[in-house]
Amino acid sequence: MIRFPNCKINLGLSIIEKLPDGYHRIETVFYPLGLSDILEIIPSKDETEHTITGNIIPGNISDNLCFKAWRLMQEEFHVSPVHIHLHKIIPTGAGLGGGSSDAAFTLSMINEIFQLKLPFQTLLKHAARLGMDCPYFILNEPAIGTGKGEMLQPIPLSLKGYYLVMVMPDMHIYTIEAYSGVRPSVKTNTIGNIVNKPVAEWKNLLINDFEKSAVEKYPEIGKIKEVLYRKGAIYASMSGSGSAVYGLFTSKPELTGEFSGNFVWEEEL
Repeated sequence: MIRFPNCKINLGLSIIEKLPDGYHRIETVFYPLGLSDILEIIPSKDETEHTITGNIIPGNISDNLCFKAWRLMQEEFHVSPVHIHLHKIIPTGAGLGGGSSDAAFTLSMINEIFQLKLPFQTLLKHAARLGMDCPYFILNEPAIGTGKGEMLQPIPLSLKGYYLVMVMPDMHIYTIEAYSGVRPSVKTNTIGNIVNKPVAEWKNLLINDFEKSAVEKYPEIGKIKEVLYRKGAIYASMSGSGSAVYGLFTSKPELTGEFSGNFVWEEEL
């Protein structure tokens, strides 16, 4: 079985308070994109094997979220060994949720391969055990994320007709590093309310709380955002905890030579 775990962007991200368990209460809107990894899972007569090609993923392969997802399903439901092959395309440390997507797709694929017939809510529950972004990719449609990010409310938001340009500079921002640079605060206007306004009004309203400290430490992020606006973006922002920056345009912009040396993804939404 082959599937294509896609990434997401965050439309705004408010960090509201730090919780006793060390996590944070947040509000954001998740929006899916077409940029994806390639994930193949097939039953195996031998021990479970996990291989990775494509972009290098930091850490040991046994710590990869795909392997952790399989191990969770094996412990819970005693599924047979499998061969998992991940071809990594989505940049890591970019705030795009690529690892979380791989994990969520692994859960769904094992559920299908072994005909476990687990309901949606059960998959959500197991995904949350792997990471707070993982449940989103079980849903995988526009949604408000609250709580630690795992509480999801689907919304009828469509960016169809807009053109997205996303730029990933050559840097990896770890989530723990990103959180160390922000101060939680309760906002007077919720992100859920802001995204109901026209996209042209988002620029001064829809804020990612991670962005200010990220730009201070990595000025390249701010420079990319400036170029996107200069090229005609009606809204631009860093995604998640960074470092990817995206811009929304009303038509395909001319960007020849602007972001040489960076990973660039363009998509008509």
